[in-house]
Amino acid sequence: MLRTIKTRGINVTSKSNDFDFISRCFFPALGVNEDPVTGSAHCGLAPYWSKKLNKTEMYAYQASARGGLLKLELQQDRVLMAGQAITVMKSELFI
Repeated sequence: MLRTIKTRGINVTSKSNDFDFISRCFFPALGVNEDPVTGSAHCGLAPYWSKKLNKTEMYAYQASARGGLLKLELQQDRVLMAGQAITVMKSELFI
């Protein structure tokens, strides 16, 4: 059903009892049914939840099959993000 929506991606989020908020991120138009942990999405979710919760430091959990915990800190127009990462690609640029 999500594939029929004409958009780049869909973020679903909710307040949580265990974390400040939880999310799931879907990008079927880009060939990614569900992204495991989406840093770029949390750059938009952090300011949203910061206003709702009146906090600048938050813990978020992306509830995908792999799942991931992110520590987020809102600093003016920037979001500082920390968490575990998995390397999926490595390259070198030669100029």
